[in-house]
Order: sequence, then C-alpha cells, then structure tokens
Amino acid sequence: MDARLTDTRLDATRLESLLESAKLLSSSLKLEDQLRHLLRTVMGRLLIMRAAVALKDGDELKIALSRGVPGLKAGAVFDATQALELGLDSIHTICDEAGPLGVLALGKPARGALEPGEVDFLEALLSLAAASIANARAHSDVVKSNRALDQKIQELRALLDLVRGLAATIDADEVAQMLMLTLSGRWAVRKHGMLTWKENQPVIARAKGIEIQELETWRGLLDETGNTVEANGFLLFPLRSGETICGMVALGPRPANLPYSTSDLDFCTGLIAQASVALDNAWHFRDTLYRQQLEKELTLAASIQQDLFPKTLPDLRQSDIWARNRQARQVGGDYYDVLPIGACGRDNPHLLCVADISGKGISASLLMANIQATLRALLSSHPALIDLAARTNDLLYASTPGNKYSTAIFVRYDPVSGQCEYVNGGHSDGILLRANGEVEMLTTTGLPIGLFPKREYEVVQFDIHPGDVLMLYSDGVTDACTVDDLEFGVERAVECVRRTVHLPANEILDHVFQSIDEFAAGAPQFDDITVMVLKRTD
Repeated sequence: MDARLTDTRLDATRLESLLESAKLLSSSLKLEDQLRHLLRTVMGRLLIMRAAVALKDGDELKIALSRGVPGLKAGAVFDATQALELGLDSIHTICDEAGPLGVLALGKPARGALEPGEVDFLEALLSLAAASIANARAHSDVVKSNRALDQKIQELRALLDLVRGLAATIDADEVAQMLMLTLSGRWAVRKHGMLTWKENQPVIARAKGIEIQELETWRGLLDETGNTVEANGFLLFPLRSGETICGMVALGPRPANLPYSTSDLDFCTGLIAQASVALDNAWHFRDTLYRQQLEKELTLAASIQQDLFPKTLPDLRQSDIWARNRQARQVGGDYYDVLPIGACGRDNPHLLCVADISGKGISASLLMANIQATLRALLSSHPALIDLAARTNDLLYASTPGNKYSTAIFVRYDPVSGQCEYVNGGHSDGILLRANGEVEMLTTTGLPIGLFPKREYEVVQFDIHPGDVLMLYSDGVTDACTVDDLEFGVERAVECVRRTVHLPANEILDHVFQSIDEFAAGAPQFDDITVMVLKRTD
C-alpha cells in the first residue's frame, strides 16, 4: 500500500479520536471524569502502561490521578525526580492561554519512542484537555462559592426570621417552640430537647426522642464558659440569663451521622444566644403587652408566609399554570408551590404541591417553611415520588410537635410527555377534567404528612393531554358556605372547571374564585382558599 495513503488513514484516525475526546471532555464538568478519560485515551492510544497527571495547587504541583504507578498517591506533591525513578521519563506540560495548569507524566510506550504523528496527537489532546480542565476547575470553584454563599444566605434568613419571631413574642413557651423548630428543622434532627430552670419561673421542658429525666441528669455537665459539651452523642448548649446558666438545649445526631461543622456550631450558638435573650425578656414581661404582641405575631407570620409563596410560577413546555391563595384571616395555613425535580428548566419534571397545614400563626409559618425546605432538599436528589412523600412525612414528624401535621397532594409532572403521578396525603381530591368532558379524581392515597412516622403512600400514575385541565385545591374551596351553612362542594368545583375548560388557566382560576364568592353571597370566609390550575396546551 502507498505510504502516503497509510499516513492519511492514520491522520484521519487520530483526528477522529481527537474529535471523540473533545466530545467526551466537554460532556462533563467533573474534573475526575476528564482526567480519567485523558489517561485512558493516552495510555490506550500510545500503548503506555504508566501515567500520572499532576495539577497546580497554589505554587505546587499535586498528583491528581495516576495509573500503573502505586508509589504516586493522589494529593501528594509531584516530584519529577521521583517520577523518573518510578518509570515516568516523559513529562508534558498541560497549558492553556492563561498559563500552565499541570503536567502529564508518561512511561515508555510499549513500541518504543513516540512517532512524530503521535507527538502531534498528544499535544493536540493536551490542548483540548487544558481547556476542559480549566472549565471544570472554574465550574467547581463557582459551585463551591455558590454553595457557601447559599448556606450563608440561608443561615442569615433563618437567623433573621427567628430574631423577628422572637422579637414578636413575650411568651416563653413560644420562644422555646420557635427555637427548637428552627434548630431541628435546620439539620433534620430526630432527637432533641430543651430544659430550663430559672428561679421563680415555670419550667420549660421539651423533648423529642429523649426523656426529660435524661436531660436533667446532664445539668451538671454544662460548661460555665459557655462552650458546647457532648454527652451520649448529644450536643449540649447552655441557655443564659445574664451571667447565669438557666437552661440548656440538646441536639442529637444528624441523619446518617453527618458531623456538625464549625460553621454549624457557630450558627447554632448564635441562634441559642438570641433565644436566651428572648426567654429572659419573656420571663420578665410575660404578663404585659399581650394583645399588642399577638398582633405583631400575626403580622410577622403573614409576612413569612407571603415570602414562602412563589413570586412567579415556572414557565414549562406545553403548560399553562396559575395558582392563588386567599387567606381567611391575617395568617393562614395553606401552601402551594411548583418546584423543579433536580435541575431547573422548562423541559424538566416539576413537583406540583398544594398543602393545608394544621394550626395558624408562627407555628404554621414555620411548619410551612419546614415543608418547603424539606421538599427542596429532597428534590435535589431526584427521589421517586413514593420516597419523597415517605421521607417528607418522617422528617416533619421528627422535627415538629405531635399536634402539627399537614394534608398535601404532590403531583410529579413531566411537561414534555405529559406523564404524571401523584400522592394524596389526606388532602382534597384533585380534579382532572379531560378535553372530552370526562372527569377523573385524584383521591387519597395515604395519611396526612407528619402525623405518624414510617407511613407508606401509594403512587397513582396518569397522563395529561392537550386540552386537559388539572385543578388542585385546599378544602377551603369545597367547604365554602352560605349563611345557611350550605357547602360549595366538589360537584360545583367540577362544574366550574367544566364551564371554563376552553379558557386559559388564569381565567379558569378567576372563575373558580368568582363562583365561590357568588355562591357564598356575602357569607364570611372561614377557611383559607388555595387553587392551582394546570392546563395542558398544544
């Protein structure tokens, strides 16, 4: 065969390999994946048995990945002399426009020295790898910065919300409840407790997953300097009144035995310090300004709740979604949201949620915040809907008082295919009106969330097609009454959708509220009304 034809074929093969490498390198922003592909390509293409990549870390080169060289451990400082002794006698710089990023150290090829064409291939591959490595490291830095910033923002919001809540109450039990809900909800702690012993004041004793008597035995362990103390797997934080220790907070282990970081401990200490001041104030002023403080509490709770409702709903493919909440009083107990499952994007699956939380006031607002935080945390890991419902139930049960729970309906919606599945935890039946007029109800598939631990939920699947309308709502819709106590009912709700199925979702929503008001004929609204309408478009 003509040598020129052979060279052309080899060049084409190398070009094809480079193109494939470019695709693979650009397909992931994970540095480890890119380095693995780089070594695999170089070693396989050039028949090399030993190789290592070292990347710049400050002013040093550190081993990032090695193959066939047991003496080089990841994280160790790269030493060219040592590499030579271990059989890596060829070192190539990985460099982009900004300068060197690291080196690739190679052993001898099985077939001898590299040919000119192989050298060109290696240089081209390292050039591609340099760009990908720089992108991956930049992405990693951004992710770390965003995570750290997000954590700080969440901590500041939690601290601000607690401080506002504490400033709005002079009730010691309310202060204790807010503190423990915030702490246990922050880290999903299943076991926690609080005990106070201030002289001439009622004892506050709260415990979940631990006996009050055990808390009492730990009083003598508290450090007068205010440092955190560990006892039987619990972290003990002192509560102070002036310079005197007047109580303690005990936090059990986190789920999966995750450690508390230094930042966690500082944040927790700050929250407890704020709560200590609030408790001291409550003990001194518990019999004064009750009516004014109650109004402040309601205003704060209403503000918190309004902040928790989504400002806008996501724009999803082939989907027209609208939702509205109208509270019966200043502070309500309903909640709705549309949350991405995993990554955001108009083509990605989303969770449609409508919930009705027991109780009112600050406790309902905190439980709403707890539900929202729990859902967002769990959805980031793409859980199955059945697991999402069960884990949300267990986390809420573990971090809330026994009389606090929520009915809820969760719908996992794929905007591209229209495929759906739902879990109904003791909530009002959802209404699915088909374009042909047929009605399907999304009935109960389990108990309310947070009511009992270790509950299982049934998942029901369905499809929503162009022209179909799905309405999720709270019982404030069906329980709306006239002055003669005649209820609006499910049938009227279905008829509202049927009459307006040809209209956009926002007009369907307007018609539902208008119909309820016309039916009530001036009778006062005694329960919150929440409605979410999803219309599948062409």
